[in-house]
Amino acid sequence: MDIIVLSRWQFAITTIYHFLFVPVTLGLTLFLALLETCYVTTKREHWKEPCRKLIKFFGNIFLINFAMGVVTGIVQEFHFGMNWSEYSRFMGDIFGAPLAMEALTAFFLESTFLGLWVFGWDKLPEKLHCACIWLVAIGSNLSSFWILVANSFMQHPVGYAVENGRAVMTDFTALITNPYVVGELSHTIFSGIATAGFLLLVICAWKIARDIVSRQIFMQALRGVSVYLIIGIMGTMGTGHLHTQYLAESQPMKLSSMEALWETEDPAPFAVVADINQDERRNRSEIKIPGMFSFMLFNKPEGAVQGINQLQKAAEEKYGPGNYTPDVPGLFWSFRIMIACGGAMAGLAFLIGGLAWLKPELLVKFKSLLAAVPMLLPLPFLANSAGWFIAEAGRQPWIVVGLQKTADAVSPNLTPKMVWLTMTGFTLVYLILAIAAFCIACRLIKKTDIKAVNHEGRAQ
Repeated sequence: MDIIVLSRWQFAITTIYHFLFVPVTLGLTLFLALLETCYVTTKREHWKEPCRKLIKFFGNIFLINFAMGVVTGIVQEFHFGMNWSEYSRFMGDIFGAPLAMEALTAFFLESTFLGLWVFGWDKLPEKLHCACIWLVAIGSNLSSFWILVANSFMQHPVGYAVENGRAVMTDFTALITNPYVVGELSHTIFSGIATAGFLLLVICAWKIARDIVSRQIFMQALRGVSVYLIIGIMGTMGTGHLHTQYLAESQPMKLSSMEALWETEDPAPFAVVADINQDERRNRSEIKIPGMFSFMLFNKPEGAVQGINQLQKAAEEKYGPGNYTPDVPGLFWSFRIMIACGGAMAGLAFLIGGLAWLKPELLVKFKSLLAAVPMLLPLPFLANSAGWFIAEAGRQPWIVVGLQKTADAVSPNLTPKMVWLTMTGFTLVYLILAIAAFCIACRLIKKTDIKAVNHEGRAQ
């Protein structure tokens, strides 16, 4: 295989592994902070001890996930020197700044106060201990901000100049206020809340169905988790919609490829399904909703959307001959996978959450429903992976849009054998680690019992 294709595969595989854990970290830290705030401020003394045990239980799940996120994340930075040295040479002055800020501010903040939170139980005052987990949550999400600042430059370069064949930063303020960051960051934070919320929903459902001792306390936890999950899903959908509208002006080729819209149309239809032939640059057949795509972008049933073929011609006029069309079938179906997973998650959240709040006895009665919930655990991770593919594959053939092509960014001295060897090694090691982390988490979930306490302070 071509060295560029191999290098892209390697980066994609390791990134998907890493991104399995990142959203959980972002969302779970916020949930833990909110839960401990409830623990500190509650006036119901009979709730204090079970709440404390819940925090420690979910905290252990978080620590397993956090460890995996750190291990898989370190490898990401190695890629820039190993596989993408020409990218590092061209972009180092700009890309290095937010990565350095991420390490100096976010990661140090996160790791320091996580240590204080883990070992500070019964040693720190309650409010100070609670402040530690809030600082961990702030650090985690601040980390995502700096990473997305770097990524947003690749999607929409701002505040730079090209000198002596290298991109150099001319305006740091422009870099961190890049309009692309707003959409990416808000969508990432809410998707983290949705992912963590769905994971917690699965855990609560399993405990209610299988653990009689812990059933009451996890039913109570399920009510809060369902609200948290619904907020995450609605926020993800809302920010995703707004960011998609922004793509109409910042990355129209990515947007049209997501819809397999080959010719400019006004109004533009939304294709529910399509038989796409990228070689012929057309859809053989499709089922579409007239005017729906224009309505999604412009909030009205009319408005011209540029087609892929017209955008290709415009790119050739601006950048010279070449293929500037990304993987249209991949983007088209990834977008629909992401939407389908999000819709299924929303439906389940409203169903389980509604029953938990209004008819909890029905959840206990129909255990088969709760027993089936863990089978749907892959949904948020599929949605996140599909969304990542859309974001990164949609800017191809560029690694930095308009400035450097992916083909020009790969390390010149790489051989296919080198990449095959490291890709196979990373994949196997990551697979073993993922299986180990999953087994440890499952064992923790099965062994943890949390009894409810009545108003007199006795376990029920």
